[in-house]
Amino acid sequence: MSVVSVDVPAEAVAEALLEDGYVIVERLAPDLTGRALAELNADIDAALTGHTDFLGDRTKRLGGLLRRSAAAREMAVHPVVIALADAVLQPHCARYQLNYSGIMHLLPGARAQELHRDGDLYPFRHPCPPTLMPTMWALTDFTADNGATQIVPGSHRWAEDRDPVADEIVSAVMPAGSLLVYLSSTIHGGGANVSHSLVRTGLALQYSLAWLRQEENQYLTNPPEIARTYPERLQRLIGYDYGAPYLGFVDGDSPQRLLQEEHDGPRNRTSPEVDALSARMQRHCWGDLQSVPTPPTSEPAIPVSRGLPE
Repeated sequence: MSVVSVDVPAEAVAEALLEDGYVIVERLAPDLTGRALAELNADIDAALTGHTDFLGDRTKRLGGLLRRSAAAREMAVHPVVIALADAVLQPHCARYQLNYSGIMHLLPGARAQELHRDGDLYPFRHPCPPTLMPTMWALTDFTADNGATQIVPGSHRWAEDRDPVADEIVSAVMPAGSLLVYLSSTIHGGGANVSHSLVRTGLALQYSLAWLRQEENQYLTNPPEIARTYPERLQRLIGYDYGAPYLGFVDGDSPQRLLQEEHDGPRNRTSPEVDALSARMQRHCWGDLQSVPTPPTSEPAIPVSRGLPE
């Protein structure tokens, strides 16, 4: 498994993530995850279980975490996460953004989720450059029995139609306070909670290229009157910023103006910083990466859903 300790430099963590398609940073912020769980417990208790097989009839889900939890707001801009997003997403965009925030709370008896790629939100053929960088914070221990996320290492490099076999799947076991990060093309899914009394609570924060539509509508989830209370770094991360030069302006000016007092200065549809980042980003023919050939095997392949994220 691709597991690192908190003292490993961010560059090495990013290298492991890009090589294996996922990485676990053990015990990154146990105090922060403990605070988040305390702040969200009442909402989790009140949340409903899923109404489809994919959402899970023994899985509770909760969104809109930034407005519910101060700790979640800190987690969204944690320096390690931002460093990884810089390494994974920044080469392909002028800005990246928060794509989704949610709790995945697996009750005893929860069945394993279909394996899938989160990048299937968008119509790009795999393998392709990363469109998303999902993260999963362990608010409780993730164990093999209580439904730790299943990951298929290296699957971010696979062809679109290649499915994993059983011995290619690993369980992202990690103690509370740890962080799982993976790529949009990495095959994964929630595990089965076969314990009799343990819950598995994960806090998901996903990041995406800012020229893509967000999965969770951050502007309705965090409207201006709420977003004004957030630090500017978080405001920009949820989308109150240019997505690229001339992308996402409001009344011919920066979305940041919605959160600031009126001003009489000129209206600009871009900024020098965004222009510079756009000039440096890579340009792609999407889906042009070479596929890793499917190895011969006698084991039955496990179907991968082209569905929604965990």
